[in-house]
Amino acid sequence: MSKRPRRARTAAPDAAAGARCTVTVCRGCCCGTLTKVPRLDHEAQLADLRTALAGVAMIRRTDCLDACERANVIVIQPSAEGRKVGGRPVWLGQVNDPGATADITTWVEEGGPGLAEPPDILDLYTFQPSRRVRHELED
Repeated sequence: MSKRPRRARTAAPDAAAGARCTVTVCRGCCCGTLTKVPRLDHEAQLADLRTALAGVAMIRRTDCLDACERANVIVIQPSAEGRKVGGRPVWLGQVNDPGATADITTWVEEGGPGLAEPPDILDLYTFQPSRRVRHELED
């Protein structure tokens, strides 16, 4: 029995989703747990992103992005338009306060990677994961 390609299983349900940024929120073994990050309402953070970016970006929840030392991890992938002009996924770690979540929301609303400059404060959260981890997310 053959398997469908992975892309076919994870494709967005509507064509407009491909024109939007994708915000991937890690909620695995460390990210999203009170054990690792005790003073954050993790479900509220995810709900706030979904509410604020409804119709603007696709929000995905994933089990583990394998960057546990940087919990909570959020990856902003550019829209198709953003990618055409050179935008690449931006990995943000230690996103553990509402202010950081608000800064991410504002940036994505303005267009995200490739289309808008991120707020300077997000430089404090940006990191480069291993090549293996990046490829797993992009595939």
